Amino acid sequence: MNAILNRSRSIHPLLNQVIDQMAQILLGKDAAIKLSLACLLARGHLLIEDVPGVGKTTLAHALAQLLGLEYRRIQFTSDLLPSDVIGVSIFERNSGEFRFHPGPVFSQVLLADEINRATPKAQSALLEAMEERQVSIEGETRALPSPFFVIATQNPGYQVGTYPLPESQLDRFLMRINIGFPTEAAERELLRGEDRRALLGRTQALIDPSQLLELQQLSAQVHAADALLDYCQALLQFTRVSDQFVHGLSPRAGLGMLGAARAWALIQGRDMVIPEDIQEVLPAVCSHRLQGTDSQSTNADRLVDLLIRSVPIP
Repeated sequence: MNAILNRSRSIHPLLNQVIDQMAQILLGKDAAIKLSLACLLARGHLLIEDVPGVGKTTLAHALAQLLGLEYRRIQFTSDLLPSDVIGVSIFERNSGEFRFHPGPVFSQVLLADEINRATPKAQSALLEAMEERQVSIEGETRALPSPFFVIATQNPGYQVGTYPLPESQLDRFLMRINIGFPTEAAERELLRGEDRRALLGRTQALIDPSQLLELQQLSAQVHAADALLDYCQALLQFTRVSDQFVHGLSPRAGLGMLGAARAWALIQGRDMVIPEDIQEVLPAVCSHRLQGTDSQSTNADRLVDLLIRSVPIP
């Protein structure tokens, strides 16, 4: 335990450097930055839902750049095919053989931009990749790079030309966040400042992929006491027995909640999870997994707030 504590304290300044650098690119969005980093440390995938133009793509690119990860982007459209995501075998006349050409999914950070503009068939091409970190193509299983992190952006469902993500797809995302409009002060600084693409072009990696894998392993080792596990179980159980929710949170959601809280504690420089860590990550982890039975309580933020208020801390 002491070794974990010493290591967490030593890497805390490094994680702070990453957060500070991202904050210079994505102005006034510290919460979104920390949650996205926690999602990556917990080996999850991130869904960002917001209107176009608020910095979703910028966040994904900046995170990959600062962590030294290979970055690819797919623009999801209504005519996108699964082979455009995972790749395709093409016959080469010179060799007389089929040669596999990997798709964008074979990268360390994959930005699935406007994922809900593609048809369900194209969306499903990511399912196996996100869950198993591999893809099956023409009877052969191919492993994806490690680390592997999907950041998907989604436009609000009321916009024209969107296909709602099914629950099975939503559940593959550890977190769903929104970025929102900047504050007045941040927007003024943005208007006065340098173009974000130019800043990204000069950004240097602060962590390499091997260090990130070590951080992910360290995050999984952050201690969670029995009382903390009791709190997690109480939150899960409340959603299952309360008549406020259509259905309760699954065991996968509970594991995701705990993993995200461990990563949040690591970012804070601690070697153990406290209940406040659970509460910090709960909206991002559970908002896309909860549905209210009352038409007045369908708002995700209200449902999460109800959950936090209804379950006392042990």
